[in-house]
Amino acid sequence: MALEGRTLNFNVGVLGHIDSGKTSLAKALSTTASTAAFDKNPQSKERGITLDLGFSSFSVPIPEHLAGTGYQRLQFTLVDCPGHASLIRTIIGGAQIIDLMMLVIDVTKGMQTQSAECLVIGQIACNKMVVVLNKIDLLAENKRQAAIDKMTKKMQKTLENTKFHGSPIISVAAKPGGPEAPESVTGLGVSDLIELLMSHTYLPQRDPQGPFLMAVDHCFSIKGQGTVMTGTILSGSISLNDNVEIPALKVTKKVKSMQMFHKPVSQAVQGDRLGICVTQFDPKLLERGLVCTPESLHTIHAAIISVNKIPYYKGSLQTKAKFHITVSHETVMAKVTFFSLPPASFNEELPANVFDFGKEYLYQDGYISKDSKNSEQNKVDNHQGEEAIPKQQWALLEFEKPVTCPKLCLVIGSKLDTDIHSNTCRLAFHGVLIEGVEDKNYSESFLPNLKVYKLKHKEGQVERVNDDYCIIGRSLFKKETNIQLFVGLKVKLSTGEDGVIEGSFGQSGKFKIRIPSHRLTWAVKSNVLGGTNPPYTRFLCERFSFFPLQYMVTSSQDIGRSD
Repeated sequence: MALEGRTLNFNVGVLGHIDSGKTSLAKALSTTASTAAFDKNPQSKERGITLDLGFSSFSVPIPEHLAGTGYQRLQFTLVDCPGHASLIRTIIGGAQIIDLMMLVIDVTKGMQTQSAECLVIGQIACNKMVVVLNKIDLLAENKRQAAIDKMTKKMQKTLENTKFHGSPIISVAAKPGGPEAPESVTGLGVSDLIELLMSHTYLPQRDPQGPFLMAVDHCFSIKGQGTVMTGTILSGSISLNDNVEIPALKVTKKVKSMQMFHKPVSQAVQGDRLGICVTQFDPKLLERGLVCTPESLHTIHAAIISVNKIPYYKGSLQTKAKFHITVSHETVMAKVTFFSLPPASFNEELPANVFDFGKEYLYQDGYISKDSKNSEQNKVDNHQGEEAIPKQQWALLEFEKPVTCPKLCLVIGSKLDTDIHSNTCRLAFHGVLIEGVEDKNYSESFLPNLKVYKLKHKEGQVERVNDDYCIIGRSLFKKETNIQLFVGLKVKLSTGEDGVIEGSFGQSGKFKIRIPSHRLTWAVKSNVLGGTNPPYTRFLCERFSFFPLQYMVTSSQDIGRSD
């Protein structure tokens, strides 16, 4: 919220393809550089690309449309995200803390692979965007405006089917002459860009209530003072002398002093860019991570998330596949299991960001979408010719190593091991973390409470009529199958009657079926007694718990307890 009580902080993400000129643009816009700004990483300087999130700022008078909000000045904090393909996870970390996205496009090249991925991230994590066509100085003056107009139309077409349809597009030259040009060179169109950014600012929702949580992106020591952690406050507020916890290290420290862009402050709230100074802490222990109110965050080994496939991802989302999962500032590998409500409830919509453990869910071989194989299988399972797509889908994530993150945080699943030179989107799905599981032995303590079922269809035969309400069936189970596991499950006779399995009959895999609603029809009795075309039984909705795992299907021919 506040810098000396009167300045509104507004976070602008500067994203785009490598060499699109993001860092030069941030330099041209900024007057105050933070500790993380402008490619200070030695490796970054050597390679000439941004390797980590860089932060810088500039301050302007509060715009007219924000007058009367209690602020006198507007501070833009620029989050310069790397554009190198292999560092997409860093971009994801930056995208979660921005209020407006500035997509930088090299006007001579247009949309490229990483700029497309940045656009995807923006659609997930941000609601407003400005497109900046950079490097217009490279265009011949007599053809410059025509080239700008052509690229503007291309970008408008690209944005047509996105949430950023109609976003403003502006052309600039952040540093005419390129990287080697002297620092004194003035950019083209930078003042117009500042005016455009000012006109598109809004009052972000800043809630000082709730536990303090800050995403730390840099940590360094200052001789004689202590260790400084810089980052952006994701939730809550903080004051001098408050205790903060570094949950990944299980360490708690007292806040000695705080600064916002070199100006001391006594309090800061959600959305603010902040430096916190603590004592007796080795900065090498924390390059990036989370700092929070003590005991407000927990480390989890598994999670349930809501899930939506990213339409630009061309691969399939299969259960048991492993994806790179980005939560907060961490990226870890996790195994994914997809599930939804049963087909009869596909159109039911449960409350967002809440998981109902009282419901029963359908195990899926993969995420169901119009173009997925799982959608085709679903037609078969539902005995319908039309596509059946669930309104909501979820996934169980099982992390290869524990992660520390808040509830309801953004989750992005990627295939970051895809060839970085391939012209394809590596971002696969996104969602919200609804339930985190702290217990390391979650397979025993948590999974049995998750009512996820598989559907299985099998056919057997009616051997004989036992009485007016009961028949004996065979050829549905093997001799060694524990039929007791299937007592109460529904079956349907080929003659139309519905029944339930009542129990085993003898030791050879035969079983009793009770027809509770009415007496057996004459057709059933005559067919069985006559010995011709005996009716067969079919499981319409035979199901079994996918968790715990010992109740999984062992083969396509048998259902039972696996050894």
